[in-house]
Amino acid sequence: MAGRAFAYWITNYRRVWRGTIISGFLGPLFFLVAMGFGLGTLVDDGGLGAPGYVEFIAPGILAAQAMQTAVGESTFPVMGALKWQRQYHAMLAAPLGIADLVLGHVAFVAMRVAITSVAFAVVAVALGAITSWWVAAAVFAAVLTGLAFTTPVFAFAARQDNDSGFNVLFRFIVMPMFLFSGTFFPVEQLPAVLEAIAKVTPLWHGVELCRSLVMETATAAGSLGHVAYLAVWVVGGLWLAFASFRKRLVT
Repeated sequence: MAGRAFAYWITNYRRVWRGTIISGFLGPLFFLVAMGFGLGTLVDDGGLGAPGYVEFIAPGILAAQAMQTAVGESTFPVMGALKWQRQYHAMLAAPLGIADLVLGHVAFVAMRVAITSVAFAVVAVALGAITSWWVAAAVFAAVLTGLAFTTPVFAFAARQDNDSGFNVLFRFIVMPMFLFSGTFFPVEQLPAVLEAIAKVTPLWHGVELCRSLVMETATAAGSLGHVAYLAVWVVGGLWLAFASFRKRLVT
């Protein structure tokens, strides 16, 4: 039955996909060009050696844009389906349960993250920012990173009555993680307390996993550790999402 909910979101997306091009593709691409090929020339001139700065930040942006796409698709669309358009209520009137509509929508968000990740990876390879064949595995890592944000944000969004909570989420959680979780520089350069905080964020684990794969420095133990940590966020968030949706829609 979750497939029915997934099919609805696919049908809806076919009418609005053009509006996602800038946020899902051009935004990360501009960051790569500006930071990697712009600022990167100054960083590389500092004699830091290989890899170049663009090769360093490309996998970081791959993971970070997965996070941003996932959060964007898990906030207002979820609130809209609960409060304004009320698609979830219509689905519950059909032979669908809470698990079906949550899993179907989460699967759609995963598809959106996969599309933007593949598009970014293809352009990064074409520009020479990523050169390893392990980029395919990095795309899967980026999707897992996106899911690590999708399910907890679903649970959060289902408990909101207005968008003020989303402002807090974007300004004080998503943006700081984007800037200080290893996307643009190693977190070891942060003060010890901030470094410790950065290393418990899902984005840091996603960035490290993507970067180690495309730079071919990954180890089995390290990669499995990152995957397991992200999986805990996915499963824990899914459990919270089921509870939040059930409370909002059933009780």
